[in-house]
Amino acid sequence: MNTTPPLTRRYNPDVDTVVNGIINGDRQMLSRAITLIESQRLEDEQKSHEILDRCLARKSTAIRIGITGSPGAGKSTFIETLGEEIINQGLRLAVLAIDPSSKQSRGSILGDKARMERLAGRKEAFIRPTASSCCLGGTSPKTHEAILLCEAAGYDVIMVETVGVGQSEVAVDTMVDFILLLMLPGSGDELQGIKRGIMEIADAVAITKTDGDQAGIAAISRAEFEAAIRMLPRKHPFWQPQVFLTSAVIGTGIREVWQNISAYFALMRKNNTLEEVRHQQLKSLLYTLLEEQLKRAFFSNAEVVGTKESVEQQVLSGQLSPFSGAKALMEAFIRRR
Repeated sequence: MNTTPPLTRRYNPDVDTVVNGIINGDRQMLSRAITLIESQRLEDEQKSHEILDRCLARKSTAIRIGITGSPGAGKSTFIETLGEEIINQGLRLAVLAIDPSSKQSRGSILGDKARMERLAGRKEAFIRPTASSCCLGGTSPKTHEAILLCEAAGYDVIMVETVGVGQSEVAVDTMVDFILLLMLPGSGDELQGIKRGIMEIADAVAITKTDGDQAGIAAISRAEFEAAIRMLPRKHPFWQPQVFLTSAVIGTGIREVWQNISAYFALMRKNNTLEEVRHQQLKSLLYTLLEEQLKRAFFSNAEVVGTKESVEQQVLSGQLSPFSGAKALMEAFIRRR
């Protein structure tokens, strides 16, 4: 006699159920919606767009913060301590932690939630690890959409932990309002490599792990970073980025960082800058989505599919330059339209 229980269909709630769940603070439904927007399946795309349209209609003034830093700077530990400070102020917090993906396997460890054990146990916090999917810029392909869903769920503060610091890691600036750069004591010699990238968009710098025998080195690093900031053009005319000495282990400087972030947002709201920044963020998202759709339309175009292999071979054999090959494929795409 077969005692195997019958297979049940995977629960697939409709748009109304998902949206209502998000609005009512159902964290499982929020997680389900983020999974849906990250899906590569075409059948999920329309549903996710409907959910996003409905959620975007709910206006939000949540604080969006990007946290980036050099490898080993202790981003997860810092976020956990700062997150607890934020929650203790009576606010709800969502953390979108971007984990690097392997170029070979496309897999990710997604261990940030485990590293924030205390914060993960707080009912006021929502932590979502997400693979970068080898996306350039330190974020994942759907980070901006995930921010919109977290705002619709009523979170007051949204933190995005990027993959790691670098000159190209500026995509996060198109989706958050404040960027906090975390650096280790003694890392002043790294300024030349990063100052034309992330340093130009940083709204504050926090030097981490400054407890114990690192205090002297940290003070020198602070002076170096303050000098570097003075040489860079101001990101906002009303704001001068500051450099903080912090320790997530003993709590040094954490409250001061949060007070600095709060003061920044108070000025943005006073100057009506926040609404302008949000408009620019939506504009950036519009054209990012448009580029994705154009790329998909191009590579699924029958004329391009039929011509691509021939053009590739001509480029590899030297009969065509890559520039002429790209032009030939574009002409094939246009002919088909």
